This record gives sequence, structure tokens and C-alpha cells, in this order.
Amino acid sequence: MNNQSLQRVAMISEHLNPSSSELNMNNTAASVKTPKEELKDFIDIFPILSNEIIRELPGMDMPPQTVKWVEKLLETNVMGGKMNRGLTVLHSLQLLVEGRQLTRSEIFQANVLGWCVEWLQSFFLVADDLMDSSITRRGQPCWYRQPNPISNNGTPIGTIAVNDSFILESCIYILIKKYFRNEQYYADILDLFHETSYQTELGQLLDLTTQPNRGDFSLFTLNTYRRIVKYKTAYYSFYLPVALAMLMCGINSTPAFETAKDILLPMGEYFQIQDDYLDCYGSPAVIGKIGRDIEENKCSWMICQAILNATPSQIETLKKHYGVDNPEDVQIVKKLFGEIDLKKIFKTYEEESYGLLVNKIKQVRIMPQEVFLKLLSKIYKRDL
Repeated sequence: MNNQSLQRVAMISEHLNPSSSELNMNNTAASVKTPKEELKDFIDIFPILSNEIIRELPGMDMPPQTVKWVEKLLETNVMGGKMNRGLTVLHSLQLLVEGRQLTRSEIFQANVLGWCVEWLQSFFLVADDLMDSSITRRGQPCWYRQPNPISNNGTPIGTIAVNDSFILESCIYILIKKYFRNEQYYADILDLFHETSYQTELGQLLDLTTQPNRGDFSLFTLNTYRRIVKYKTAYYSFYLPVALAMLMCGINSTPAFETAKDILLPMGEYFQIQDDYLDCYGSPAVIGKIGRDIEENKCSWMICQAILNATPSQIETLKKHYGVDNPEDVQIVKKLFGEIDLKKIFKTYEEESYGLLVNKIKQVRIMPQEVFLKLLSKIYKRDL
């Protein structure tokens, strides 16, 4: 970002800073926007927030190459996804404040928290890709595989990505402090992000420690799988954005948050099972990554279902070839998945789970059902 762009973004940032009198006075209702306009507004906030991080670095005596590194880190890893998690904060808040439109400042604050969720995901993904030896992310080489931004010889970033993931996480708390320290729910937001990070890290540990012994399927059970998914995916992808919106609109009822968990954690499992299916059958051009669950000996929904539905001889074949990082072995496993007809099993699961979620949502009385229905509609039959 050149100096002129930095100055422009800094001016916008000062104008939108919640501590400024102009924003505090600007509590008029914002105009209703289309989904495309909401997405554009959300994206437009990113350079403002990124600049909040970047412009502090020279004052911390960071040299130009470090500033360049952090800027590249943010642009590459925080931007580029579908941004559904981030936008869910705004969409949930819109539905929770029944009977009125959001003010401009509320929309801005909801989008800041949405970007904090996106920052959290980027922290997880940078670390996860390195741990899993992943190849691509969002259609590009994973961050650890990309050329070192300050090297002239094409050396990859490599294990520096570990520290980069820590930087991404720290940015969240810089932004929360700047924009929410005067809010009554400031401490609750901090607690929620810390708790969610810990839950996700425990989920990652569960994921990594169920795959040490290739050919041993004793840990590949649906109970193990559900535990992994609950902690690794569901809390941060589904519960966190909605809970943030609930805090913003003043909800502090324990039953309300428990109701949200009761729906959003199973929804997160539903989402991850779709992801496992896409890892096997999805096109890299569509899903943005090369699926490697088979090569990495993952406790995925696909292998758990295969074990439940395979014959003894098929299970022996799976034990021999599942978890081997070789294209021929992968094709043997996929051929067996076809023989077991995992596609049909998945389609049946998807319809049944969708129906169960809808029925559960219809029982909700403590908060608007549409909060959950809107989120479910975003993932039903996604990219399948």
C-alpha cells in the first residue's frame, strides 16, 4: 500500500473511529442494502483495519521489511475467503434487533467484529496448513509454501508461518481494544474470543492425535469424529459470530446462549461433514484447495462411514491403503468409497440432518428463529 493510500485509509479510519464525536452522533438508521452491497461494504472496511495494524509498526521501531512482511501477511491470509463467518455477525445482529434498522455505527462495529472472526480463521488456517502439509488454500499456495516476501532467492516462508499465525491472532485484540474498549460488553467479547480459540486449539489437538498409527482404525469412530468437529470447527465457525451479535444487542441470558449452542454446534457438524465430502469429491477449482484427508490419515466422516458400511475384506483394503501419500493408494480408497456408495449415504445424511435442524429451529422461542434459518440457508447443498 503506497503512502497516498495509507493517508486516505487513515482519514477514513479516523472518521469511523467509534471514539470520534461524529460517529457517536451518527446514530441514524442506515439504508437497507442488497447482499452484494453488504459484501462490498464489508470488504471496504478491511484496508481500514489492516492500516490500524500497519501504521503502528514504524512507531514500534519495526524496519521497512518487517512492515512489508506484515502487510503481505494480512493481505494474503485474511482476505480471499467467502467471508460468510464475518458477515454472519452483521446478519445475525440485523435479525436480533427486531423492529428497527441498524444504525451506521452498529453496522460498522458488527463488521469490525466480523473481520475479527475472519482474522481468527486466518490464524487457524495458516497454522493448520503447515501442520497438515497442505498444498493450496483459496486457490493459491498455502502461506508457508509461498516465497519469502523479503527474500531474493525464492526461499519459502516455511516455519516462519508459525510466528505469522501468532501475529494474526494478536491483531484481533488490537482491533477489539481500539473499537470496543468503552463498550459494556468489552470483557465479554474478549472472553468469547479467548474461549473460542482454546476450544478450537483443543479440537486441532484431537484431530492431530487421532491419526498417528496408519492402519489402526480403533479411533475412527463417529463419536471421536463429532468431538473433533465440535471443537475444531463448530464453535468458531457458527457459535462465535452469532454469540458476538447477541452480545452487541445486549443479550446476556444464559438460556439464550445455550439455545444458540444447541442449534449452532450441530449445524457446525453438518457443515464439516459437507467439507469432508468435498475434500474427497469436490473440484479444487471450486473449493479452493486440494483435498488431502485420505493422504493425511484423517478421522473424517468419509472413513468413519466407510468403516461402518464396508465388508471385512473392504476394511482390510482400506487399512492397507488409507493414509498413504501416494496417488495410486488414494485412487484405491476412492474406488472403495464408490463401491460402498458413500455418495448416497452422504445425500441421505444431508437431507435427514437438514430436516432435524429445521425442526429444532422451529422450537426456538427465546430469540428469532430467522437467525438460525438464515445461517442454515447459506450452507445447505453448498458447492455440491
